[in-house]
Amino acid sequence: MNRVSDMPEDLYIDVPEGPFPHMIINNFYNEKELKLIWQELDFYTAPKKLFEAKDYGGIVDSTNAKAIILDEVYGKFYRDVSNILTVNRKIFDSGVLDVLEDIHQSCRCATLVDEDITKLRYYHDGDYYDPHTDHTTAFLAFSYFYKEPKKFQGGELEFPGYDYELECVNNSTIIFPGWVEHGVKKVSIKESDYYEGMGRYCVSNFMYYKEKVDKNDKDM
Repeated sequence: MNRVSDMPEDLYIDVPEGPFPHMIINNFYNEKELKLIWQELDFYTAPKKLFEAKDYGGIVDSTNAKAIILDEVYGKFYRDVSNILTVNRKIFDSGVLDVLEDIHQSCRCATLVDEDITKLRYYHDGDYYDPHTDHTTAFLAFSYFYKEPKKFQGGELEFPGYDYELECVNNSTIIFPGWVEHGVKKVSIKESDYYEGMGRYCVSNFMYYKEKVDKNDKDM
C-alpha cells in the first residue's frame, strides 16, 4: 500500500500485482468534496441532462449508458462553475500520478500529462459498455459513486483480455493506461426509477499529452 500525504488528508493507494499496470485509491474524496460532487450528480440526474453515445463521443452500438462531457458544457472560462471539474483536479494535484509513474515503465511520463476531458456517465437498469480500448488516451481515471445502501447489482469494470474484473466501490478511483481493453458489465436494479439516481455513476478523466513528450525528459 502506497501512502501519499501531499494533501491535507492522507491517501492510501493500492497497487495490485498485474495483470497490467493500474492503481486503486479508496475513499479518494473527502466528505466536503463528496458533498460538492453529489450536488452536481443530482443536478444531472434529470430529464434532458444526459445524452446518448452518439451525442457525447461514446462508441455507438457499444453502450446504452447516458453521459455528458462537462468540459463542453462549461468551456475554458467557466470550469470553476462546475463542482466536479473543480474537485477532480485532485487527480493531478495530490501526488497520485507520481506513484503511477513508478508502477511500470509504460507509465513513467504520467506527470507530464497536460490535458484532460471529464465525462459524467450514469448506469441504470440494463446499462452496459462493451469492452473497448481508448487508443488515443494516455491514461484513464474512473471515479465511482452511488447512493447507499446500494440498490444495483453488476456494473463491474471488466478486463476480458486479462480475465480480470474490479468491483466499483463507492468513492474509489482507478487509474490505468488507455491501451488496456476494458468494459462495464450490465447493471441490474429493481424497483428504482431512472431519475431516482440509485444507479452507478462514473466520472471519467481521459488524460492526454497536448504538447509533445520527449521520452528522455524523465532521464534528465
